[in-house]
Amino acid sequence: MLTKRIIPCFDIKNGRVVKNVSFLTNERDAGDPVELAKIYEEQGADELVLLDITATDENRGTLLDIVRRTADQVFIPFTVGGGVSQVDHFREILKAGADKVAINTAAVKTPQLITDAAKRFGTQCVVVSIDGKWDDGLQDWIVVIHAGKKPTELRVIEWAKEVERLGAGEILLTSFDQDGQKSGFDVELTRRVGEAVKIPVIASGGAGEMSHFYDVFTEGKADAGLAASIFHFKETTVTEVKKYLKERGVAIR
Repeated sequence: MLTKRIIPCFDIKNGRVVKNVSFLTNERDAGDPVELAKIYEEQGADELVLLDITATDENRGTLLDIVRRTADQVFIPFTVGGGVSQVDHFREILKAGADKVAINTAAVKTPQLITDAAKRFGTQCVVVSIDGKWDDGLQDWIVVIHAGKKPTELRVIEWAKEVERLGAGEILLTSFDQDGQKSGFDVELTRRVGEAVKIPVIASGGAGEMSHFYDVFTEGKADAGLAASIFHFKETTVTEVKKYLKERGVAIR
């Protein structure tokens, strides 16, 4: 049985970790990314995700200095995203010490980038982030890009199948509607995507208590659960979440 992963997420802006609600700008400062990374490693986090949340809108690259400093201080795998729009950006981020690179808006605009990066660096390095928002008119989830600001005509489940076909090794699936709400992951969305693809799916958006991880692992069939505010603001710890899940029979590393 494959074990489930617990992954703290860092939304980085101006060199600091911040947390928004549904991608809006009412952010709270959560601290220094490198210091937080060391704390989460000590708590038993399986991986980390670092997202430079304003890089795409500001048309600049990822903050490589933070990537290097994180790689110097922690020894668990971490994924970096934000502002990645060409294969050379993958090379720079991986060379700086990251294990995987996440792309979102660029994948939608240039799907060939997924294939090109996978061929050059291996599928295990390519994570496609998909931000899904429920559309009442379509009665389906649509893909939104540019940090949730721009809707597309893509349907989430079909896009997930396509990114797998193109060479993605993993999907980071965020519910726009649940992000920051702390009322639970979008279990149905996660399950639908997980059933549609064979690559791992990381559930993101909505974690507010330990039971939410149990729900998304058992009902949502997620391979990993990603959270930010409940860890950053010390509402619980990675250690406590893993203990809770293990006691309930969930296979945890």
